[in-house]
Amino acid sequence: MNGSGTAPAAPTPSARPAYRRLSVEERRTQLIAAALVLFAHHAPEDVSLDDVASAAKVSRPLVYRYFPGGKPQLYETALRSAADDLELCFAEPQTGPLTGRLAAALDRYLAFVDEHDAGFSALLQGGSVAETSRTGAIVDGVRRAAAAQILKHLQVPEPGPRLRMMVRTWITAVEAASLIWLDEDKQPPVHELRDWLVDHFVALLTATAASDPQTAGAARAALALEGTDGPVGRLARQVLPVVSDAGHLLPAATSSDISSDTSSDAGHPPPPATSSDTSSDAAHLPPPATSSDEARV
Repeated sequence: MNGSGTAPAAPTPSARPAYRRLSVEERRTQLIAAALVLFAHHAPEDVSLDDVASAAKVSRPLVYRYFPGGKPQLYETALRSAADDLELCFAEPQTGPLTGRLAAALDRYLAFVDEHDAGFSALLQGGSVAETSRTGAIVDGVRRAAAAQILKHLQVPEPGPRLRMMVRTWITAVEAASLIWLDEDKQPPVHELRDWLVDHFVALLTATAASDPQTAGAARAALALEGTDGPVGRLARQVLPVVSDAGHLLPAATSSDISSDTSSDAGHPPPPATSSDTSSDAAHLPPPATSSDEARV
């Protein structure tokens, strides 16, 4: 009752604070998002359910209501959500030069690494109290999905063991380089790291092509799409001057060698592709700079 003896007027609907109850799925998504932010900047063992509840502005019992398994269940669910995003990093249309596709995928991957920082390190380095066999399987699934995407870009329907090993080795190198990059205060600049990792892929591909005909075929097809101003052209200009001093490692062909090679061509299949065979398909790329070129520059 107020001083006049009448009850105060009830607040009008417009005066009441707007509130909408979240659906079950919306609330679950909210909790996962809050957990992901925390796991991105802290190791899993340093994050409590109270932290998640506070970040989501809900009560601790509500977190347990949606994740009765407690922190391990929440961590596994958040990890699965992050893994889905990470797998999408390597999904790229199969158009244009292969190195351009790899660079685009790495841009997304390294942006993810940059955003999740400490959580990414904890995820890949393991040892967390929240880690289980299921979380380990989720991480391994991301690696396998990334490798499958790369093999798809190489357009090899049934890749052999050497090609599969080469691609998985590169995925491992990308992970290791990302962790070192974080440990080195994100140096060198991310675009330099990306270009370096693309160069690594080209180097692994050509080295494997030297002893594996299937990889050599994939390398030829990939090199045919590269331009003189692309990553492979740039790498060729940088590397050829370095290896040009190693000419003494190549045996000089003799007339008997040439005669033997010519006579053996009749009625016999060609030998497996070698690194020189593969490099010949890159003849459209620019030659290395000479001393006179450098002087003009």
